Amino acid sequence: MRALRSTIPVAATISLFALGAWAPPAAADQHELPRAEAPEGAEVYIISPKDGATVESPVTVVFGLRGMGVAPAGVDLPNTGHHHIVIDAPTPDLDKPIPTDDHHKHFGGGQTEVTLELSPGQHTLQLVLGDRNHVPHKNAVVSQAITITVK
Repeated sequence: MRALRSTIPVAATISLFALGAWAPPAAADQHELPRAEAPEGAEVYIISPKDGATVESPVTVVFGLRGMGVAPAGVDLPNTGHHHIVIDAPTPDLDKPIPTDDHHKHFGGGQTEVTLELSPGQHTLQLVLGDRNHVPHKNAVVSQAITITVK
């Protein structure tokens, strides 16, 4: 994996970064963070590519969400969250803020798709919806993991 291109404008990215919306909050005990609840039946899923697809890099991944709305990180609105994609890693601990590294990408600007540069071979992708603090909701909204092959 080499680069990540997002659909959010650069000016908006800079503004959100300046407001601190891109980083998980600092707290002595991450378990003390307030956590939002997702409504019953909320679902996050990958629209494209489909599970089992063979694709070329760069790969555009389109996110889907039912029963909730998308809001940028740091925004406290009921029944909303923002997307995180897990690449080639297991589902993160759903009681802690979602990590930020090469395997966990945050979309705190409210993006609903990303274009990823992925190396040839098999890759797994999964979505986790995070609340305003990048923490999965009390009743976590997590997609099924899909497997794609990059040729």
